[in-house]
Amino acid sequence: MTAGTIHTAEEYLAIERASEERSELVNGRIRSRARSNLAHVRIVGNIAAHAHARLRDGSCEVLTVAMRVKVRRTGMYAYPDVVAFCGAPELEDPFEDTLLNPAVIVEVYSDETEAFDRGEKFIQYRRIDTLREYILIAQDGRLIEQYVRRGNDWVLHEISEPGGVLPIEALGCEIPLDEIYDRVEFPAPGPVRG
Repeated sequence: MTAGTIHTAEEYLAIERASEERSELVNGRIRSRARSNLAHVRIVGNIAAHAHARLRDGSCEVLTVAMRVKVRRTGMYAYPDVVAFCGAPELEDPFEDTLLNPAVIVEVYSDETEAFDRGEKFIQYRRIDTLREYILIAQDGRLIEQYVRRGNDWVLHEISEPGGVLPIEALGCEIPLDEIYDRVEFPAPGPVRG
C-alpha cells in the first residue's frame, strides 16, 4: 500500500481479507483502524452483551467490530464497534463478511477517532437507507450522543445524567448508562488552568 493510492473495492477486499489487521476503505483510501484500549473494549462488550440479551427473542441481531459494513452509495467499507440489523442480513457476497443493511451503528470514540467518527464516517453512514440510529459513545467520560433518523433529518439526543438510559428505538430496547459503562474507569481530570 502506497500512501495516497486510490484503491478499488476489489483491491481493498483482497488486501483486507489477506491481512490480520483490520482497515477501512474511505474515499478510495485504505485507513487503518485505531487500536483499542481497555475502556473501549469494555464499552463495546457491555453494549453488545446487554443489547443481545434484550433482543434474544426478537427479529434483530447485534454484532461487534468483526462485522464490516458497506455504504453502497459511497463505496465506504467500515468496521463499526457495534452494529445491529433487523430481519434477514443482507450480505455483499458469499464471504458473508460485509453487511449491507444495518439499522443501528455504534461507535465508541477516543480523542484519536472522534473527529472522523463525527465527521466523514457519519456523513457516509447517513447514506445507508436502512440506518435508523447512529450512536456515539465517549470512552473517557459518561456521554452518549444518539442520532435518530426522522424522515430526512437526524435528531440528536444526549444522555449523560446519573441514572440515564439509552433507548434504542430501532431495536425496541433500552440500556442503562450504568450497564454501558460497567467497570470502565475514567482518566483523572487534568489540572485546572487559570
